[in-house]
Amino acid sequence: MNLQLLQTRLGYTFRDTGLLQQALTHRSHSSLHNERLEFLGDSILNCVVASILYERFHNLAEGDLSRLRANLVKQQSLFEIAQKLELSQFLRLGEGELKSGGFRRPSILADTLEALLGAIFLDSGFDAARAAIRSFYIPLLDSVDPRTLGKDAKTLLQEFLQSKKISLPTYNVVATHGAAHSQEFEIECLVPKLGIQVFGRGGSRRAGEQAAARLALETAEQLLQKSPSTTRKSRPRSAQLKLAGIATDQTELAVQAEEPQSQQKQSHKSGNTPA
Repeated sequence: MNLQLLQTRLGYTFRDTGLLQQALTHRSHSSLHNERLEFLGDSILNCVVASILYERFHNLAEGDLSRLRANLVKQQSLFEIAQKLELSQFLRLGEGELKSGGFRRPSILADTLEALLGAIFLDSGFDAARAAIRSFYIPLLDSVDPRTLGKDAKTLLQEFLQSKKISLPTYNVVATHGAAHSQEFEIECLVPKLGIQVFGRGGSRRAGEQAAARLALETAEQLLQKSPSTTRKSRPRSAQLKLAGIATDQTELAVQAEEPQSQQKQSHKSGNTPA
């Protein structure tokens, strides 16, 4: 295990390598594991991300800042950062977790990243931890739209249609697939004024609606970018729009598959926005 490589990717070199080892240690591996460090890192992460957003977005209200922060510190966002660091190759897992693929599990990778931040804080203080966090998030914030980050597809579709004075979409369950314990819902999303009829699939009705809304939003934006006046005069055929395909939202399936062990722990990191 080349810990120097990880430190290079983090942009930080530990004085106490024992803290680094502990941060990488899952409870399945040893009694000296990373859960307390994770607790510490989670608090520091929230503080620093809040500070970055406050400095960067002067005109955003408190509610929008809270939405942005929740999206940036949720499990999926941390998992994606951990993947960029290729953190899975440095994890210290017990035999059972290794066999079950724990090194790929988003919750374990997200928790380990937070533990690393807690370890950096203990090793060198708040400024060092803040520098590491900023290196993760500043490039990300340079490429996102703060008005939409963290909003779900149904909300974005609704806001888009309202801005164009178009009636809100309707959603219908058109089919269910699979056994009762692992059903997949196929949802139809209709925007009659634009002639849009698209379909989404997901492990719950809500997930299917989100997938359908995402595809409907993409289709609506494409139609109105071409020519709003043309769109009003001649509605496109449904068959043409169906060629856009069926969107599938696997988020809830993934969470259900991997989260039997720490539901309470993950609730504050989920960042899900109610439909």
